[in-house]
Amino acid sequence: MTDIANEDRGELLRVEQLTKTFTVRNAWGRREGEVRAVDGVDLTVHRGETLAVVGESGSGKSTLGRCMLQMETPTSGSVSYEGTNLTALPRAQRAPFHRSMQVIFQDPFSSLNPHRTALQNVMEPLTVLTTEADPRSRAIEALHSVGITGDAVEKYPRAFSGGQRQRIGIARAIAVRPTFIVCDEPLSALDMSIQAQVTELLAELQRELDLTYLFISHDLAVVNEIATRTAVMNRGRIVELGPTREIFENPLHPYTQRLLDAMLVPEPAEARRRLARIATRPEPTADESGSNVLAERTPAHFVLE
Repeated sequence: MTDIANEDRGELLRVEQLTKTFTVRNAWGRREGEVRAVDGVDLTVHRGETLAVVGESGSGKSTLGRCMLQMETPTSGSVSYEGTNLTALPRAQRAPFHRSMQVIFQDPFSSLNPHRTALQNVMEPLTVLTTEADPRSRAIEALHSVGITGDAVEKYPRAFSGGQRQRIGIARAIAVRPTFIVCDEPLSALDMSIQAQVTELLAELQRELDLTYLFISHDLAVVNEIATRTAVMNRGRIVELGPTREIFENPLHPYTQRLLDAMLVPEPAEARRRLARIATRPEPTADESGSNVLAERTPAHFVLE
């Protein structure tokens, strides 16, 4: 998938100073404080690329993706899609953009309605978001493109394996012919062998449909294979951003270095060396200055100052 966006085809989506804060309440509903899940993020997504967002659980990567799609309302900052500031639009005026911006969820079972067949699940966004004259035919076409064919389209989600359910989720996303898809940990609930198949499917669909992906993941091995660029998030901020190959071969931020050292490798000797580096390398502490300035250290490779 890394050959999709070798040349810059222009900006598709931009977030500027994006912040999302959640209120923390105790068991009695009393406010105890706030958690800043996304902290002043600036990021641009280019047409046709696969931009990976990586980081540990709780780093803010999924919240960032949800804010991009307006599934979460940002506390402050802006999200612009094809030059239109979505955060400044009334909710009713955002509807046309929902067709162009879709999501593939992490859990392929809970993302589907268990009381509807595969075909009905895929038809739903077509009837809600489009004026498709024949949504049934379009839904069947989308299911066929992900390998769900024949009588299987009339089966319920419980009749499918995890990998097949994720394929149905992908069919739901592509059925409305979007431009931009947020892939929110789409492989983490799948077996290793199925992960490879779904990864290849996503690559094929990107080539055929000219899709742009925001690929949220903690699996660095997968990211290294599929992403054009990679953004590393820690405590709600992007700490490093650049071409994926450059990030993996020359990580500059201590947090990125720790993530890569924790990556599983097949060679026992190399695994031991990485574990030793983790043990001796201090864990990066929070930046008390609150700076979000990314400095360009090498061409297109940025690191938090």
